[in-house]
Amino acid sequence: MNIFYNAAGVGDVLLIQITPEKTEKVTTDIIGDVTLVKDAQTSEILAINIFGFSKYARLEANGQVDLNEVLVAKIQEVLNTNNVNYQLEVDLSPKFVVGLVESLEQHPNADKLKVCQVNVGNETLQIVCGAPNVDAGQKVVVAKVGAVMPSGMVIKDAELRGIASSGMLCSARELALPNAPEVKGILVLEDNNEIGSAFVS
Repeated sequence: MNIFYNAAGVGDVLLIQITPEKTEKVTTDIIGDVTLVKDAQTSEILAINIFGFSKYARLEANGQVDLNEVLVAKIQEVLNTNNVNYQLEVDLSPKFVVGLVESLEQHPNADKLKVCQVNVGNETLQIVCGAPNVDAGQKVVVAKVGAVMPSGMVIKDAELRGIASSGMLCSARELALPNAPEVKGILVLEDNNEIGSAFVS
């Protein structure tokens, strides 16, 4: 789940993205200050918009909003107040973490891609990477599924040339770090970074 708020650019509306998946046809249900955006075929809730959010809580955000337990509880309270029968299920774990490239092999269908096995602490992710400098033994920044990049792109499970990929190994430029080099390549971290810990730019 990702949340966005930009009063100056969009208006006093809290935008809640439940799933990054796109669908061709949607329907909307308006219940008080809440608009539910649903898949027209399955009726699955894809997004929730809360209008006039400033009367419920004050947000200083100008874009993506950092999720925390207090904000999630407030949003759930707003849904309940507007008689919306929906229970939020939120993963508050960090989406940008330190990972260890444990192994990699050549992609069978693409010369410039590598298939990496990346330890992110509580699990090992398979991530397809095209960076020329990626190598086994490196500690790197992993954008996990659900992460929102500074560009606005949402990281999703994908399939690249027939190989499943769950996440992205990030370059300094993709992370919008100051003085990021122009050359292609992922950001390689110092070895003292703890695997699975949140990456803070």
